[in-house]
Amino acid sequence: MKIIAKIKLITDKASEKLLFDTMKTFNLACNEIAETCFQEKSANKIAVQKLIYYNIRNKYNLSAQLTIRAIAKTCEAYKINKTVQPKFRKYGSITYDQRILTFKGLTSDFPQVSLTTLEGRRSFNLVICDYFAPNINRIQGQVDLIFKKGKFYLYATCDMPESTSITIIDVLGIDLGVKNIAVDNTGEIFSNEKVEAVRIKLLNLRTSLQKKNTKRAKRKLKEISGKEHRFRTNENHRISKLLVKKAKDTGCAIALEDLTHINQNTVVRHKQRAERLSWAFYQLRLFITYKAKLAGVMIILVDPHNTSKTCHKCGYCTSNNRKTQAEFVCKQCGYKDHADVNA
Repeated sequence: MKIIAKIKLITDKASEKLLFDTMKTFNLACNEIAETCFQEKSANKIAVQKLIYYNIRNKYNLSAQLTIRAIAKTCEAYKINKTVQPKFRKYGSITYDQRILTFKGLTSDFPQVSLTTLEGRRSFNLVICDYFAPNINRIQGQVDLIFKKGKFYLYATCDMPESTSITIIDVLGIDLGVKNIAVDNTGEIFSNEKVEAVRIKLLNLRTSLQKKNTKRAKRKLKEISGKEHRFRTNENHRISKLLVKKAKDTGCAIALEDLTHINQNTVVRHKQRAERLSWAFYQLRLFITYKAKLAGVMIILVDPHNTSKTCHKCGYCTSNNRKTQAEFVCKQCGYKDHADVNA
């Protein structure tokens, strides 16, 4: 199974400037290549290379392989939509391959990477998180150099080994929701209260700072940018890890609702719209799915239609079974439970 490893580069001011200059020049070259792609209406890398390779390499002082990578990046971008000329950010990513990037000592205490820059090869120390460290030698294919939040990172594809499928003796049903992020059929509830509290707190803070509109307020807005997303992502990682571990330890497959297109198929009250649209159910499903594959746990997707209205004891289905958001009472057999646990 392929996953993306995020590896941090250790840089000083001189090396940062060198990487910035390389990124800037690389993306300027991409923008010029994009003009040729658009004029020629061609996304063929070989054809475009024949037209502009020497001009781009000499004009921007790029190495041979960096020039090839710039052409490839531009052609891939133009291929997505040939009616629009691609435009690249000043410090957009650079795609490195094995000719212009070499890892050294990945399994040692002092891992390094050698990158081709405008001034030739330069080596950088790396910080590899504990999660990826055991399998970091499984990096395959191309690697992207990214500048994000004031730091440089390498995004590398790792071919992670999947565990042997466990013997299934039961199924762990999981209900996904807005008020409760996830509820399983054992009765364990993962509430959305903390995530919603963070969302409201940051919403109020952003509103206040935008009204002030001072330099200090703008700096603060930039500082808190993405904080809600990071908190929500961390919660989804935490919940998915616990659910997959529970399924593996108890010999269960995992049954998840297939909520594809739910936002297009349902109507939400205006006052609940922000909470609903910030619901990262698909991200949680992805996290559970890939962690389950690594653990050898089977994933089963089920139709969510009427799961909140149907009694799991007798199968009677009516909207009257749902007394409140959290309370379920079957009108036929009298079964009572938390509505999400029943679902």
